[in-house]
Amino acid sequence: MKIGILGGGISGLSTAIALKQDGFDVDIYERHSRPSEIGAGIVCWPNASFVLDQLGVLSRVAKVSGSLNYMHRFSSNGEPLGSLDISQLNQLMAYPSYSIIRKDLMSILTQRAVELSINIHYQHDVTSLSNNDDDKVRVQFSNGKNIEPDIIVGTDGRMNSFARKYVNGNNEPVYQGFINWIGVFECKNEIFTELSVSDYLGVGERFGIVPVSKTKAYWAGGVVSPNIGEPTPELYKSELRSLFTSWPDPICKIINETPLSRINKIYVHDHNPIKIWHKNNLVLLGDAAHSALPTSGQGACQALEDAWHFVNCLKENINDISKVFKHFTELRMAKTSKITMGGRQVASSIFNQDQEFCKHRNLASKNMDHKSTVIGIAKLWTNGLPISV
Repeated sequence: MKIGILGGGISGLSTAIALKQDGFDVDIYERHSRPSEIGAGIVCWPNASFVLDQLGVLSRVAKVSGSLNYMHRFSSNGEPLGSLDISQLNQLMAYPSYSIIRKDLMSILTQRAVELSINIHYQHDVTSLSNNDDDKVRVQFSNGKNIEPDIIVGTDGRMNSFARKYVNGNNEPVYQGFINWIGVFECKNEIFTELSVSDYLGVGERFGIVPVSKTKAYWAGGVVSPNIGEPTPELYKSELRSLFTSWPDPICKIINETPLSRINKIYVHDHNPIKIWHKNNLVLLGDAAHSALPTSGQGACQALEDAWHFVNCLKENINDISKVFKHFTELRMAKTSKITMGGRQVASSIFNQDQEFCKHRNLASKNMDHKSTVIGIAKLWTNGLPISV
C-alpha cells in the first residue's frame, strides 16, 4: 500500500512518522523548497506531548523547549486577573506541557522523518486533483509530475488547501476580524525567571508572551481589524508601538528588541466545521480538516492527535479504506469542532470592543474557579486518548 501525504508541515510530518513506524510505505510532497518556518511558537500541551512520545521525539522536544508552570492573566494596566496552574493540568493528563519555537519542532520532526527514510519531495506544488477511471485520485504537481497512490492524506493547511477543496467543493477560510503580529524575542539577560505564560487583555486588544527559556520567548500582539490590508513589513514595529506603548513591562522591551525580520503580521482565519473529511481515496487531516484559531491553543496539538488516530484506524481496517476514513472522521469531528467553536468564543471575549463588557470579563476572570477550569480543560483535551482524566 502506497500512501502520499500532501503537505510537509507539522500535520504531514507527524502523520508520515506515525505511518512509517507501523511499516507503511509513505511519501511527503511539500510545495516549498525546504521545511516551513512560518509561525512563531507552539505550546505542546499534554495531549500533544503524548503523541510526540509515541513518535519517539518527546525527549528531543524537551531539550529545546520550556517547561511551563502557570498561565497568568493581566489587564492592560498590569492588574492580575488570575492564574491557571499548568502543573496541575500536566498532572491530570499525565504528560508535560512544552513551549517550543515552531521552527525547532519542524526541525525535530523532519530529522525523525529522515531517520525513518521517509522521502520528502520538496517543490511539489499541487495544481490539480482529479479522478482516474477507478475513482482514485490523481495528483498533478506544478513541476509536471503526477502521482496516484493508494491513499492520499491532505495536510496542506488552512488557507490554500487543494485537498479540502476536492473533498468539500470549496476552500473558504473565514476571517475572524482580528490581526496578530507574532515574533520571537531573545535577550542576554534572564528576564523570564518563571517559565509562565503572560496574557494581557485590553479593549479589543491583547498581548501574549510565552517563554521557551529564561532568555527567549515568542509573542503575539492582537487587535480588532474589520478589514484585510496589504502587508507592510517595514511598519510592523511602529504599528505595535502605537498600540502597546503604554502597556506593562516587558511588552515594550519585547517589541523594541525583536528584530523586524522576526516579526510577522497575520490576518487570522479559521474554517467552519465540516461533516465530510474524505472523498474516494483522499482524507483530510490537520488544518485542512479543522483549522481552529490560535485562541483555542490546540491547532498543532489536534494535528498531532489526528496522526495518532489515523494510523490506529488504518491498522484496524487496513482492507477497507472507506471504513477507515469514516471511522477516523467519526472519532475526530466532535472534539475538533468543539475546539474550533471554543476558540471563536475565546476570541470574541478577548477582542470585544465594549468597555463595560471587558470590565465584567476581567472581574469574572479574577473570580474564576481556576482549579475547576483546569479540570474541564483536561477532560476535553484527553477525550479520545488513553490518558483520560
